[in-house]
Amino acid sequence: MTDMTKGSAPSRRRQRFPEISTRAWEHPADRSGLVALRKLTGFDDVLKKLAGLVSERSVRLMFLATAVKASERQFPELYDMVRDAAYILDLEKVPDLYVSQDPKVNAYCIGMETPVIVVTTGLVELMDEEELRAVIGHEVGHAMSGHAVYRTMLLILTNLAARIAWIPLGNLAVMAMITALKEWFRKAELSSDRAGLLAGQDLQASMRSLMKLAGGASLAEMNVDAFLEQAEEYDKAGDLRDSVLKLLQVLPQSHPFAVVRVAKLKKWAESEEYRSIMAGAYPRRGDDPEATVSSQWKAAAESYSQSVKDSKDPLMGLLRDLGNGVGTVGGKLRDTFTGAGRGNGSSNGASKDGGDSQD
Repeated sequence: MTDMTKGSAPSRRRQRFPEISTRAWEHPADRSGLVALRKLTGFDDVLKKLAGLVSERSVRLMFLATAVKASERQFPELYDMVRDAAYILDLEKVPDLYVSQDPKVNAYCIGMETPVIVVTTGLVELMDEEELRAVIGHEVGHAMSGHAVYRTMLLILTNLAARIAWIPLGNLAVMAMITALKEWFRKAELSSDRAGLLAGQDLQASMRSLMKLAGGASLAEMNVDAFLEQAEEYDKAGDLRDSVLKLLQVLPQSHPFAVVRVAKLKKWAESEEYRSIMAGAYPRRGDDPEATVSSQWKAAAESYSQSVKDSKDPLMGLLRDLGNGVGTVGGKLRDTFTGAGRGNGSSNGASKDGGDSQD
């Protein structure tokens, strides 16, 4: 890692956030878990020992041997970007950045004690300067939040699941934990998208970078506003069967889908929370010990509740009905999955209901 005290900080016109706490950008569901882990005395030491199973030192040596380490002489623009992101988010030790020869578009942060950021040549070739700045800021956010804890836990549990697959109940319990960790990590990705926005301070670039992950390099053929409309179409889903399919599709994923990430990031960029951070009113690291686990879990619960209220997804609508004590929920489920009510009488109602959700 590079010491930011050596040499001058990158000269950028973006706003800097001295002493900013990672709580400022962490999604409530991500933050609640992180605060709980940080309260556990000795937990970091245990995870660092378990991380030895991943051979962090070996991975670092492998990148030194097979990838290109960014510096003033190699990929200097990328080197400046990671220094810039660290400067803006007030991270004293700048993570080393490696460029790996790989046509797949990818970037990731590994390591717990000394995080390392890796970007592939496929990603470097796909993104423009401001998009790369958002991506690198995203990875710096991972490093600052300590999200490598999740990766380590996931890897250990995945290996364990493979070894005890022959024990039905034991494997079921481990798979339940893996599913929960993946949900946690999906929220960690939303957190780091926010960190990338704070580092780059260019919402359009942040959204373009996510759109390119879905559609490739032909930016002239794509449109951010149309992609946001696509996200709204995905949220509406169609009917309850589509909602169930979406749920089944997302459960195995470690990352949220691109349209979801774009919509969530835009919503956060328009929030009072983001405006307060940009105005200098944000949580400081010195106040981190005062963050209680109970308050963070409450914030997480409120976040999920608000997501249900705001969503146009039919399944979320059903959950709202359940919460409001609506007595026709059973009828709705029956009609949806049996096809009852379709074709009874006029077709106008059916085409109207179906048209909005499928166009």
